Amino acid sequence: MKKIGFVGIGKLGLDCAEVMAKKHEVRGYDIYPRVSDSVKVCDIDELVNESEWIFIAVPTPHAEGYDGATPSSHLEPQDFGYDAVIDAINKINLHARESKKVVLISTVLPGTTRREFVPKLARQHQFLYNPYLIAMGSVKWDMVNPEMIMIGTEDGNPTALAGELRELYDTVMQNNPRYEIGTWDECEAIKIFYNTFISAKIGLVNMIQDFAMRIGNINVDVVTDALARSTMRIMGPKYMTAGMGDAGACHPRDNIALRWLAKEYNIGYDLFDTVMHAREIQARNLAQFLVEQAKQYGMSIVIHGKTYKPDVAYCIGSYSTLIGHYVKQYGFGVRYLDPLADDPAEIISELAGPSVILWAHNRKITYNYIDDQNDTMPYCAIPRGSIIVDPWRKLPAIDGLTVIPYGNTRNS
Repeated sequence: MKKIGFVGIGKLGLDCAEVMAKKHEVRGYDIYPRVSDSVKVCDIDELVNESEWIFIAVPTPHAEGYDGATPSSHLEPQDFGYDAVIDAINKINLHARESKKVVLISTVLPGTTRREFVPKLARQHQFLYNPYLIAMGSVKWDMVNPEMIMIGTEDGNPTALAGELRELYDTVMQNNPRYEIGTWDECEAIKIFYNTFISAKIGLVNMIQDFAMRIGNINVDVVTDALARSTMRIMGPKYMTAGMGDAGACHPRDNIALRWLAKEYNIGYDLFDTVMHAREIQARNLAQFLVEQAKQYGMSIVIHGKTYKPDVAYCIGSYSTLIGHYVKQYGFGVRYLDPLADDPAEIISELAGPSVILWAHNRKITYNYIDDQNDTMPYCAIPRGSIIVDPWRKLPAIDGLTVIPYGNTRNS
């Protein structure tokens, strides 16, 4: 049995504390009067000093008018409010007479823990970021039947303190959940983007509903049910690896055409424009990174793969050439390695010297769903001293070359 304290026993924290109290000795503190049959409500000094684990379950509220109950998309964006979390940390620092294991379960934006909270926590304490996937109305059930449990540490170490918290949760869980252990920042991102995926999904299906109302002869449920049963690509792990952008003869042009349809039927908004604009800015960001590397090391830029995917000849809709377009906008030349490309412009067959190389093609990623596990082989010899930018983060370390896993900014 562990000694556990919950700082914040309101609409979320109290139910969570009472779940823990079924197996452990639990104390709770709140700035407002609270009553519980299983959690000992006490002052902050007792809670801090009689608890080995201290869970911070306080609000991180939005500003007035930003909850979505009234129009807010026109308002200046704002971060959450973190005063309650900082106040809880200050209270722990003030009252603790020995080292504590501090766990924050509130939702915060990526980078917040490292920037705002840990520097304020006394060095004797240990800190974990552990956001919950819980909905009002089913808090207790959600807590013991989560889709996943996220545990964030400074360096993403899955053992040590993260392992201790996992052992603690195993005493109360009912569904044998999966554990996702990463850095503080990664777990902040998992939680907030989990919620955003849900928002985007709802927005998309309601968009189909709007089209059904405008065009006629469409039952939105027929469309969305068909999509929901599409578990190969839409409702599965396919396309969940960040890397090169959407490409080919269908997807980009479909979104462009749907922009016209949204305007033709006066839907009133254009998600397709947002999707296509994001695609272009993401390509520009990658191009800028290539240019920065080329400037720093005095090398030329080469894109390994010009066609829109490996093993095909077609450059139509190619994300590689979109990146190349932005490279040229930055004032740099670009060349391509690709023996199959049906567009011979700027194609070379070999490299004369060290280069900054974008590893655009990855067969294993593209053809994983047909169990084709063969990697893309280099289209020519890669000179020693070259820098390979890998947007898929799958290349191993290669002797004589510098491999940059684009999208992985962990220090370790």
